[in-house]
Amino acid sequence: MAEQLFKFFVVFFVVVEPISLIPLFAGLTEGSTVAYQKNMAGKSTAVALGICVLFALVGAKFLDAMGIELSSFRIAGGSLLFLISLEMVFARTSGTRSTTPELEEAMKREDISVFPLAFPFMAGPGALATILLTAGEIWGKPVLFAGFLAVVTVVLLICWCLMLAAPRLMKVLGVTGANVMSRLSGVILAALAVQFIVDGIRGSFLS
Repeated sequence: MAEQLFKFFVVFFVVVEPISLIPLFAGLTEGSTVAYQKNMAGKSTAVALGICVLFALVGAKFLDAMGIELSSFRIAGGSLLFLISLEMVFARTSGTRSTTPELEEAMKREDISVFPLAFPFMAGPGALATILLTAGEIWGKPVLFAGFLAVVTVVLLICWCLMLAAPRLMKVLGVTGANVMSRLSGVILAALAVQFIVDGIRGSFLS
């Protein structure tokens, strides 16, 4: 069980990519008060956690209702994660998370907690696909499922801590440092995404 939870932690951490939140949060809250930054960080983390837990609880049932096999979703989810990994490796703005016009709109918003922080950056398509894939495999195992939700909570709490420390971390890392860490994470995510696809293909043809 510990091995499964650790594997999920690595995958989910890389997909959510908390490091990428540092320059994003610093840019969106530049010139704002500390109280505003704390409020946005806390609210966005709570909203993202709610989305993730809801998706973990009802996602598998939704697939069953739609007649979609988990193997098929593994292939689709793995493909999506692979696209995200390419964007991370080449340090490009992720079109799978948000578009440039959406980011420009976010810059003008007073409340940035739900969009774009909670969704699509923390609880984005890649994160939700990863949650659904894992939840589908461990559904019916309450202890493991509880550990799985605890891992989701831990990763999002890391996001919260990094957002609170974003102004100070940006002075240390800078944009280049954040991009380097993002590229290293992207390589790991690419390998994990390929494994999802391979497992999905194997499950489709050998089941």
